[in-house]
Amino acid sequence: MLVRLLYASRAHIPMGEAELSTILKQSREHNPAEGITGLLCYSDGIFMQVLEGGRDAINARYKRIVGDTRHNDVILLSYEEVGERVFAGWSMGQVNLQRLNPGLVLKYSETAKLDPYSMSGNSLMALFHELVSSGAIVCS
Repeated sequence: MLVRLLYASRAHIPMGEAELSTILKQSREHNPAEGITGLLCYSDGIFMQVLEGGRDAINARYKRIVGDTRHNDVILLSYEEVGERVFAGWSMGQVNLQRLNPGLVLKYSETAKLDPYSMSGNSLMALFHELVSSGAIVCS
């Protein structure tokens, strides 16, 4: 059974490009063996991530994230059974924030600032879908 999980969290300590690159590299190395795909967005000290895969693998990963000291205020925004993956092309894609149009964020949010704590899971997922469609996802 495939599931899709969307969460947000605040970084315990703000991350630089090097730390974020390390997280992405590790995800891209380990996710294929676990059958996990998805997207990661990190902006202004906030992580937003969509994970797709088997229920057991996704639940185990989310449990590790909740217990990871790099994360505070972890919030589950969406969890659903799905018939197919939307983000199957990425072992872990990354949102290119330089291509993030504030008008697009405003379409789904109260303000043009990307803040998952003030958005619904459905709105954030719709934003991620549009980012994929607009080519704003990077996977090195």
